[in-house]
Amino acid sequence: MSTPAEYYKSLPPVSKVYGVACLLTTTAYYLQLYSPWTITLSYELVFKRFQVWRLVTNFFFLGPFSFSFAFRLLIIARYGVSLERGPFDKRTADYVWMLIFGALSLLVMAVVPYLWSRFMGASLVFMIVYVWGREFPNAQINFYGLVSFKGFYLPWIYLTVDLLLGNPLKPDILGMVAGHLYYFLTVLHPLAGGKNILKTPLWVHKLVAFWGKGTQVNSPVQRDPNAGVAFRGRSYRLNGNQRRSPAEAETSTPMQQTDPNSGVSFQGKSYRLGGR
Repeated sequence: MSTPAEYYKSLPPVSKVYGVACLLTTTAYYLQLYSPWTITLSYELVFKRFQVWRLVTNFFFLGPFSFSFAFRLLIIARYGVSLERGPFDKRTADYVWMLIFGALSLLVMAVVPYLWSRFMGASLVFMIVYVWGREFPNAQINFYGLVSFKGFYLPWIYLTVDLLLGNPLKPDILGMVAGHLYYFLTVLHPLAGGKNILKTPLWVHKLVAFWGKGTQVNSPVQRDPNAGVAFRGRSYRLNGNQRRSPAEAETSTPMQQTDPNSGVSFQGKSYRLGGR
């Protein structure tokens, strides 16, 4: 059985970063390092006071430490990782774009006052559940030993669980809408003969290439060779291009002298065309 450190290292990059960021955000809240009101989604503060960070930070707060928080973190660790290792294997940029598109869709929906929430992280996590259920519709799931069902019904089972726990259903439903919109535009519509209008943008490929984590097959952008390199400089061969004194040259052994024929694959007489 692997240790926690080995398990952490084995996690794919995107799910690892998002899960750890959500955990650190809630931990910092309990350490009173910030007020949760400074990271909530507020369009009034975004446009009037230019607090644009709220468009991003609200997705990293999954609530205080509770059963619901652990439940959502488990979804990232299980189904987010499963997506990244399965349908999105060697497609890191596509997976990042899926999350970005989901976040943008939720921000658009939040413009409607009834659909607005202070924190949209729970909806983004539920989007992962929905996409997983569509990518693995026939997977057999044993829900904590209580009931077995196919993966297609996973979002509805989690929706029922939140209902029984007394949690609001609006975040879950918004996540399902965002997930279905992404799956329809990237999978169902192209399969029906339509054009894939939701291809991963070039700037996302550039972002992932600059990050230097994960892999993207057929990427239009080459990975940054300096990504993840702490120091980079010129390399030198030992004793290469070293000047020696005439005395050292005279006393050098035959093995140290340069072979005039080295690197020559064929040697023979040469003739000038038309010469006698």
